[in-house]
Amino acid sequence: MAHTNAKPPPHPTDYRKLGQLSATAICGNDILSSLLYVSGIAILFAGVFAPLVLLMVGGLLVLYRRVYMEVVEALPLNGGVYNCLLNGTSKIVAAVAGVMTLLSYMATAVISAKVGVEYLSIPVRHFASGILRQEVSLPVILGTFCVLLLFALLVISGVKDSARVAKGIFVAHIAVLLAFLGFGAYHALTGTSYFLENLAHSRDLIMSNGGIAKMLFLAFSASLLGISGFESSANFVEEQKKGVFRQTLRNMLLGVLFFMPLITFVMLQAMPYDAIVSSSDFLLANASLAVGGSLFQQVVCIDAFLVLSGAVLTAYVGVSGLAHRMSADGCLPNLFTKQNSRGAFPRIVLGFFLLTVSILLLTGGALLSLAGLYTIAFLGVMSLFALGNLILKQNRPELKRHHSAPWLLVFVALIATVAGIVGNIIIDPHNLAFFALYFIPAAVLVYGVVHQDALVRIALKFSHKLALLDVFLRREFADMTEGKFVVFIKGVSRLERILRYIDTNEVGRDVTLVHCSKAGKSADEDKSFQELKRTIPRLQHAGFYPHLRFHLLQMSQAFSPEAVDAVSQSLKIRKNRIFCGSIHHAHGFDYDELGGVRIIF
Repeated sequence: MAHTNAKPPPHPTDYRKLGQLSATAICGNDILSSLLYVSGIAILFAGVFAPLVLLMVGGLLVLYRRVYMEVVEALPLNGGVYNCLLNGTSKIVAAVAGVMTLLSYMATAVISAKVGVEYLSIPVRHFASGILRQEVSLPVILGTFCVLLLFALLVISGVKDSARVAKGIFVAHIAVLLAFLGFGAYHALTGTSYFLENLAHSRDLIMSNGGIAKMLFLAFSASLLGISGFESSANFVEEQKKGVFRQTLRNMLLGVLFFMPLITFVMLQAMPYDAIVSSSDFLLANASLAVGGSLFQQVVCIDAFLVLSGAVLTAYVGVSGLAHRMSADGCLPNLFTKQNSRGAFPRIVLGFFLLTVSILLLTGGALLSLAGLYTIAFLGVMSLFALGNLILKQNRPELKRHHSAPWLLVFVALIATVAGIVGNIIIDPHNLAFFALYFIPAAVLVYGVVHQDALVRIALKFSHKLALLDVFLRREFADMTEGKFVVFIKGVSRLERILRYIDTNEVGRDVTLVHCSKAGKSADEDKSFQELKRTIPRLQHAGFYPHLRFHLLQMSQAFSPEAVDAVSQSLKIRKNRIFCGSIHHAHGFDYDELGGVRIIF
């Protein structure tokens, strides 16, 4: 099948969606906020080789940009890797990927809040000593707790990511980073250089790690924290105009390749190794003091706090959308679908807040422990995205694509991120323990929810002894036990595969098969419809899928967004419970125009 790299045609509703700058700002604030702590981690592991390591990290993004483009432009719905695997594999596999994404959001919220408070403590201390004439220390753990609580309350009250605010923070952050590079260049020409001194420490690092190859591998693994946030654009792709998604990936890639190595080089030039190590949690602040003076340091610290606060807000908003989607799909308890009058999901936000506080207390706010958990989580998400790309290539070869990444490129990207996970476990095995402590219970919960129909049926067998419980179960869980599904189907060739998927992955046993015929063609004249009409009774009489109830519906119109709307309204069924086959290049519409219909074959 031929593919093209041409931009998708504009959509008539694009004027209501985010343009390139707004979308880049939202995800750019996330990925470029990692500059505030990843440089210190890279130098800690690699010394003067840190800029090279960060270039290697940027090279990985070059691969993953193509991986993400193929999947997300073919399936442009919010949810990222969860949506990819939901449409390419089973619900339980997709749910596991969703849990990984939730853990990634949890870690980014804690790291961003904690590092933001550390940066804010510098101007607070400076202000207190200058105005109050006394030393004031900002308690980091308590401050982090307050930041997490503040943004939880803001999101519950309806204050979400504002594209306008995000753009303001992003533009200011870029200006501050460029100013830092300008001061750094001036300092390199006129100030004291510590680069050669730091080179000597780097030789010691090579010796202590058993060679340069192992040192670079461990440094690469730890520094992958610097690309966290690259996956964020995929989680709000529905809010972006046509063609903007690939532009956000390009812009984030350029930001990483340009700023991270250069800023790290300035730090190595302006500060001795011991000073870098002692201030690794807020390195950019101390480096700003070295190259630009006290006033510039205050500007950098305030900018850092704002950018990191934006990343905390992004985490809350992102987790709200993902957890709600998973709840609506039956992967998380239905109680998380409760929405308040301001459009927020308070139960999701409060639950997420409690999880972030628990991991803050568990790790004691240690940056390397938080970074290890975070890196394993988001590298797991990226690895699953590459795996999902390969699965879609195999299982959905006819899926309409605007871009296709070569098989070898996807394999290399997958191997690189898996190696990064292994490297982070080697650095500190406790990272895996922290990850497992949250991942395993969440995965068990998701597995139980996905297969909750069996649990409810067991409960119903005993609930007749308690009238109120019986009424409650039958009222609240009727949609689950008698849930309806609709499948648009062309003929019998894939009927067995469809029924097997529903039987394995979905709750509910009422299946309506919808067959679209060409306009003007009656049901009697349509051979494929007649074949379906003969086959379904045979399946039932033969005893296949005896627990499924089948209905057959014929529509005298081609499969289209209009046909989906008509079925959804007439059968009173949500579109995420409507299934179809892959969208081909022959179709005159894209997948996102179907409104959330799921591809299962």
